[in-house]
Amino acid sequence: MTSGAIAAGMQHLGWETRPREMHKLQAAAAVGQMGLCRVYESSFASCNLKAAQILLTHEDLADRTRYLNARSTLEELLALGVIPVINENDTVVTDEIKFGDNDTLGALVANLIEADILVILTDQKGLYTADPRHDPSAELIPVGSANDMRFEAMAGGAGSAISKGGMITKVRAAKRAARSGADTVIVGGHNPTTLTELFAGAELGTFLVSDVTPLAARKNWLADHLQTTGTVIIDAGAEFALRAGKSLLPIGVVAVKGDFPRGAVVSCLNQAGVELARGLVNYSHTDSLRILQHSSNEIEGILGFTNSPELIHRNNMVIVD
Repeated sequence: MTSGAIAAGMQHLGWETRPREMHKLQAAAAVGQMGLCRVYESSFASCNLKAAQILLTHEDLADRTRYLNARSTLEELLALGVIPVINENDTVVTDEIKFGDNDTLGALVANLIEADILVILTDQKGLYTADPRHDPSAELIPVGSANDMRFEAMAGGAGSAISKGGMITKVRAAKRAARSGADTVIVGGHNPTTLTELFAGAELGTFLVSDVTPLAARKNWLADHLQTTGTVIIDAGAEFALRAGKSLLPIGVVAVKGDFPRGAVVSCLNQAGVELARGLVNYSHTDSLRILQHSSNEIEGILGFTNSPELIHRNNMVIVD
């Protein structure tokens, strides 16, 4: 995550006072993003790395289709070895739908790409038992549960004078990231070697542990999903494959019912009408109808594109029978 587009734009425009008007703030952000892009691109290039800019709004993560498109883009960039530099799209966002801070945005992106760990850099060494700037007896917390309610009080408490921004947003971000199984490290960012030391195994900052694994979190959510938006009927071969822990391929689907988009939760029924599993489907109702009973290598020829060789990947599926 990055920030600073508005500040950079103000400097470039020669504004000494932050404007209050939304259109001026958005204009400053548009100017500032250009400078930030140049800085990140040149900095990563000096290390022989490529970078890409991703600008997100709340609507990008609230709308299922845009959510999946954002995830696919980020996953492809990472697969290509490109570093995504992500920021809130201040040029179009309004106060009513702002993420509000990059800690929250970072947690949402961790959920989006199902990251193993979220690292939040701050001006403190980590989470303390009290604000170390005002309490010399405050002690650094080396490790704890991301869902430990005591940490919010230590970081400022809900509804306190410092509840917007600061350490409280970082604790809440860790709690949010933990929902998808991501651990969080809150660590000081002044040292330029912090990240390399951290990933080399150094015990730095505060490590907040998720209580679930990413796969377990996703499958628990699927199992608890009471309403599905569609149904796929599978043949005996596909039923055997699912029970053996395999993914559902389109060739094993004999019928599709319901009107669902890509990414929806659908039920998998055998030909006797018994629900065997449910999962996140990689193709919409219309596209699923076109590729059912076809092999995976025929998908591109039929649709003109390929989202995935599986109709439902095993990691996005839970057996319910």
